[in-house]
This record gives sequence, structure tokens and C-alpha cells, in this order.
Amino acid sequence: MMKKYVDLFIDFDDTLYDTHGNATIALGEVFEAFSLGRHFPQPQVFYDAYWRANIDLWTSYSKGEITRDYLIVERFRRPLSVGNDIHPTPQLCLEMSDRFLDACSSKPGVVDGAHELMEHLLRRGYRMHMCSNGFHEVQYKKLDACGMRHYFQTVILSEDAGANKPSPAFFEYALRQTGANAATTLMIGDNLQTDIRGAMAVGIDALFFNRYPEHEKSTEATYTVTSLGEIRQIL
Repeated sequence: MMKKYVDLFIDFDDTLYDTHGNATIALGEVFEAFSLGRHFPQPQVFYDAYWRANIDLWTSYSKGEITRDYLIVERFRRPLSVGNDIHPTPQLCLEMSDRFLDACSSKPGVVDGAHELMEHLLRRGYRMHMCSNGFHEVQYKKLDACGMRHYFQTVILSEDAGANKPSPAFFEYALRQTGANAATTLMIGDNLQTDIRGAMAVGIDALFFNRYPEHEKSTEATYTVTSLGEIRQIL
């Protein structure tokens, strides 16, 4: 018989909100707005360099190795440095970041089945809490843009917690803020390191949303699914 959960800690970016898809659209808008076609033979060169930098920087940020301010500048400085005859000053990088984040956070795109899942969980009576490493001013805009704010009783962000997932300090803060009991709490997320291993290290069961099973394997999560629809069969 499945364990009875009371509280659900749910990751937001790329678990519910289609961060990658929305960011891809926003990157195209930034490319056009800053006339980057003058410096890159094709947009894909810029996009590929951006994603390489972004993945590397967010990994370092989750480990507490770099600051948010460094991430914001560096994730544009690196791809711009690949371009021809362009000098990526901190000011230019910040201007691009502001434009990018504004464009990203206004997009409503969600992962397939996200709204259906949240409605199902709401009907089932779970207490739901968003747990994210995302930036404060951006995450609330995203929640409003995709119409999901009302599902969550609590929004737990790393900036408020003073620590990033997968740090035990993040999850301990989340338990305190929500009044949840680790024994009856389930973490749902798409990142094996920050969501799954982070939660399980402090005694919280974890459901791994493995969106790309051809790239990632896991036998350590309490549950593993490859679509949001499958979660409705578990919870």
C-alpha cells in the first residue's frame, strides 16, 4: 500500500513550467532586439552557446559556488564572446538579462499535463508548496503568467531560504515554513541532483519526473515517471 502523503514539495521550472521552451522563445526575441545577427553567422550558434553556459552556471549556483549576480552577467557574457566583433561589457550583459528575464517571465507555456495534474492534486486535498532555486522577482511573474499561483499554499525560494537545493538547509527551511512533516512529505521534481537527492538526504521521499529517460537513469528515487500524467496514477 502506498504511503499517505499530506504535503507535496513541487519544483517549478521544467517540472510544471516549460522554462526551456519559454526561454527559447525569449532568446529569439533578445537576438532580434539586440541585432545579434550582425555578430553571429546564424542564431543557433548563439543559442547553443547560451545553453551550454546556462547549464554550467546553474549547476555551480545550486552548489553555492557562484553568486546570483555572477550568473546573471556570465550567462550572457559567455555566448556573446563567441560572436564576431562584439565586446560583452557587464552593462550590455545586464541589459540583455533584463530583457530576457522580462520576456521569459511573461510566457504562459507549461509542461504537458501540468494544469491537469495540479487540478487533480488540489481535488485530492494535498497541501502543495513550490520549492525553487529561481529568482524571487521572476518566479512570481511566471506563476501569474501561467495561472498557477493559486495552487500553492507556500512558495519556498532559495533566496528566502538562504540556501539552494540540494542543500539540507533549503529543505529544512521548507519544512519549517510549511509546517510539514518529512515523513509525510513528497518532493516532485525533474532534477535528479537538486530535487531528488537533496530531498532524500533529509528523509523526504522523492518522485523523479524523468523527462528525458534516454539521457538520465535513476533507481534511487522513491518513484519515477516520464510524464506528468503518470503522477496522477500514483497520487
